[in-house]
Amino acid sequence: MSMRVGYLGPEATFTHLAVCSCFSDADQQAFNTIPACMDAAMNGEIDLAVVPLENAIEGSVNLTIDYLIHEQPLYIVGEITAPIRQHLLVHPTRKEAWEDIQKVYSHSHAIAQCHKFLHSRFRSIPFEYATSTGAAAKYVSENPEENIGVIANEMAADTYGLDIVKRDVHDYEYNHTRFVMLHPDREASPPVNPQLKGRPKTTLLVTLPSDRSGALHQVLSAFAWRNLNLSKIESRPTKTGLGNYFFIIDIEMALDDVLIPGAIAELEALGCKVKMLGAYNAYTL
Repeated sequence: MSMRVGYLGPEATFTHLAVCSCFSDADQQAFNTIPACMDAAMNGEIDLAVVPLENAIEGSVNLTIDYLIHEQPLYIVGEITAPIRQHLLVHPTRKEAWEDIQKVYSHSHAIAQCHKFLHSRFRSIPFEYATSTGAAAKYVSENPEENIGVIANEMAADTYGLDIVKRDVHDYEYNHTRFVMLHPDREASPPVNPQLKGRPKTTLLVTLPSDRSGALHQVLSAFAWRNLNLSKIESRPTKTGLGNYFFIIDIEMALDDVLIPGAIAELEALGCKVKMLGAYNAYTL
């Protein structure tokens, strides 16, 4: 029985592209929303959920982070970083008059990634948000009577029979997105395409004590004197009151028997709460 991998759908989203690159032999299942995909992984409907976590231009996907922290206690068991190329697509019947489109439809992050292009060429028309770039492309394909342009990828154009009328409309050349693989078991090891070479990472969730001044400085010191390289530290609200935050910390190192456990023990001695979100391999496409 092949592995069941869920992703933010429908077909031809950037998440789907990442899944195809990593799990060519998997049974791929699309979900309309990030929470629905994560729920399916938690309930055993799929073996692995792949959802977007962060974009180089627009930053973190807060829905993924918050749902992971507050709703579904899944673990990160892998990461994929993939290049993102955004194109302007239209229905074939609109190809000759594409500059006269009356609306642009796509995911909010995709539209934000193409702000300069849209502002210069279509500043007077409205933008409408979809749950994904693939969902937007599917809608345009099924509604040719509407004069709409869509921001999406080349796979979406091929899948839904749309024409690319303007390529690479994203604002910055280095446009990449990180996707995470989520599983209920922290020890799960997804069978990723063997041609991909991963690097080890460990991610922690740290809650500071409320009555200790300088706690964040002490947290960072626990990693610094051990020469543990932190590639990212990000705060998210605990949703228990203003000024209360979690800190998500990415360590560029595999979980070992000494350094990271020692840092965790030091943090707990300071009164911090620490949760292991995952020790995994990160792959770049």
